[in-house]
Amino acid sequence: METRRLQLLLDLSRLGSMRAVADEMGITTSTVSQQIAALAKETGAVLLEPDGRRVRLTPAGRRLAEHAVVILAAVDAARLDLDPAADPTGTLRVAGFATAVRRALLPIVETLAGSTPNVRLLIHEHEPAEAFELLATDDIDLALTYDFNLAPAHFVDTVEWRPLWSTPWSLGVPATAVVPADGSPEVVGTFRDVDWIVNSRNTADEEVIRTIAAMAGFEPRISHRVDSLELVQDLVVAGFGVGLLPADQPVRPGVALLALSGPDVRLRAYAVTRRGRATWSPLALVLDLLAGR
Repeated sequence: METRRLQLLLDLSRLGSMRAVADEMGITTSTVSQQIAALAKETGAVLLEPDGRRVRLTPAGRRLAEHAVVILAAVDAARLDLDPAADPTGTLRVAGFATAVRRALLPIVETLAGSTPNVRLLIHEHEPAEAFELLATDDIDLALTYDFNLAPAHFVDTVEWRPLWSTPWSLGVPATAVVPADGSPEVVGTFRDVDWIVNSRNTADEEVIRTIAAMAGFEPRISHRVDSLELVQDLVVAGFGVGLLPADQPVRPGVALLALSGPDVRLRAYAVTRRGRATWSPLALVLDLLAGR
C-alpha cells in the first residue's frame, strides 16, 4: 500500500468529502477518487459506499483509516529518525573496551541525559575483535576499539574509523625490581627469565611484548592470560610476572611502571562504524562528542 493513498483515505475520513480532500491537498477530485480506488484494489476491500450524492467510508474503510493513523505516524517517525538534520532520537548500540567506556562513553551518557534525552545508549563491554564481529553482523552501531603502535589494527573496507586518543604504556614490574635507568630494550631484557602476563581476550599486547622482547634478543615466556588490568597488577605484586600497563593510570602499592623507549609503546583508541552509517543523527552526535574528549 502506498502511504500517499493511505493519507488521502485518512483525510477523507476526517474531512468528509473528496472535494474537501482535493482542495486541501491541491489536487483534483478525480485524482482523489482514482487513488482511493487504487487503494481499494491493493487491499481487496470495498472502502467507499454511496451516501446520497457523496460517498462515505465503509466499515472496512474506517478500519483502514484507523490503521493509517498508526502507519503514517510510524513512517513519519522513521523519516525523522533517519534525517541528519533532525533532532537526534533513537537507541545507539555501542561496544567498547573498558577503558574507553569509563574514559569517554560514561561522561557522554551524562551529557546526553541533560541535552538530548531522546538518545539512549546501550553499552556492551568487548575487546576489539569481539566488537568488530558485532559490527560486521550489524548487532551494534558503534565500536570503540584500540590497537598499539607496534601492533597496528587492520580496518576492512566495510568500516569507517576515526582516531580518538593515544596514551603511552609502560612495563609493570614488582616495585623491588632492579633495572636500568632508561627505557631502552635493556629494560625489557632484564626480565628475559621471568613469566609474562598478557590479555586473555586480545592479542595486541602480546604482539607488542614479543616485538620488544625480540629487540632485546629473547623470546618472552608467556605464562598468564587475564582479562583485567587490575588483575595484571595483582599478579605482578604476587610475583607471577610482568606485563604492560597504561602509563597514565595509578598503580597499586608494590607495582612500578618502567617507561619504554626505542621504541615507545602507545595504545591508540578509535571510533569505528559501518561504512555509510555515520550520518545517522544519534550516531553523528555521539561521534562528535567523542571527538571533543
